[in-house]
Amino acid sequence: MQVGCWSLFKVFSQMSLQGFGGVLPFAFRHLVERTQWLTAAEFGQLLGIAQLLPGPTVCNLSVMVGQRYAGVAGGFSALAGLLLGPFFIVIGLGLAYQELADHPVFAAAVRGMAAAAAGLILATSFKLAVGMLRGTAPGARRLVQVLLLAAAFVGLGVARFGLLAVVGTLVPIGFVLFAFVWRRP
Repeated sequence: MQVGCWSLFKVFSQMSLQGFGGVLPFAFRHLVERTQWLTAAEFGQLLGIAQLLPGPTVCNLSVMVGQRYAGVAGGFSALAGLLLGPFFIVIGLGLAYQELADHPVFAAAVRGMAAAAAGLILATSFKLAVGMLRGTAPGARRLVQVLLLAAAFVGLGVARFGLLAVVGTLVPIGFVLFAFVWRRP
């Protein structure tokens, strides 16, 4: 599939201008569902790599997707599309916030946006889990996937351990479990 720098810029701009509270749900929708540049499994794999790299996850993801389709220029185009619109909006909102911070309607709007962002993250997490579980892994391997998914959810969402602690714990456990089930037919 041929994707040019302008297309990358436009898609990542649209994505970033829709993402209040986080772009990840919109990244999934645009990259997997709308443009079909990635499958759900590919998105999950790139997301995992992007989370392990230093820096903002969605910026890392944009550079990887852009580079995949249009080389270094594509990586820069996707990153520019992701960052330029929000940059100017944040500057404008920062100026407005100085004047409106104590207004009750403004405070209610901020609380509403936070709730909507949480719902989007939950929906995207569900879609990623379903995409992963629909893979071709046989029973034992799928069970390991579900156990690791549940452990990550509990570690991050319930126990509120740090990302590095959860990943640092679950990666070696995942290696051991997958090595064990891989040997079985």
